[in-house]
Amino acid sequence: MKKLLVIALIFISVLVSGYRKPDIYVIDAHKNGAKHNDWGLRYLNEKCYYAAIQEFKIAISLNPDTQATSTYYNNLGETYMIIGYPDWAQDCFERAITQYSLNFKYYQNLAKCLKARGLVPMKIQEYSQEGSPLNKIMLGLLYIENGDARRGVIILDEFAMSEPDLVITVAVKAYIKELVKQINSSQNL
Repeated sequence: MKKLLVIALIFISVLVSGYRKPDIYVIDAHKNGAKHNDWGLRYLNEKCYYAAIQEFKIAISLNPDTQATSTYYNNLGETYMIIGYPDWAQDCFERAITQYSLNFKYYQNLAKCLKARGLVPMKIQEYSQEGSPLNKIMLGLLYIENGDARRGVIILDEFAMSEPDLVITVAVKAYIKELVKQINSSQNL
């Protein structure tokens, strides 16, 4: 009877002791990459550019070939543009477009970067060659950056008409509307 009582007490004490199996830590590169990207954005807002660059690079190294990586490359490129290194930013923007080619912001950033580097006329010739329909986006933006907004709008509109089902087309159409408003308001002055 005493043995049974002792076993019962031990069993009950184990049940009510709050013992849990220890948590197993799982390394998730995707979540860690997103955290480093968030830290990079925080540093960028605080104007700690070196720390932001390092965090974006860590995020890229944790997720080298995912759609999220395009965001990390874009953030890194924007940081390089802020600190005055458009040549380094160009590579980042091009990689962002390579990783995910349906984000209009990446094309806009690349066009601004190419203008800062003085490469717009050369790149207009390059993107004028037949190839991917997405080249029209870059070509239209380059004409706009080069000061020929009407021609750029026409090219972007041609893209929107020829590729109505792409995700990026919605952003292109919104950009065209905004740009046409600006052109019309500047003519009325």
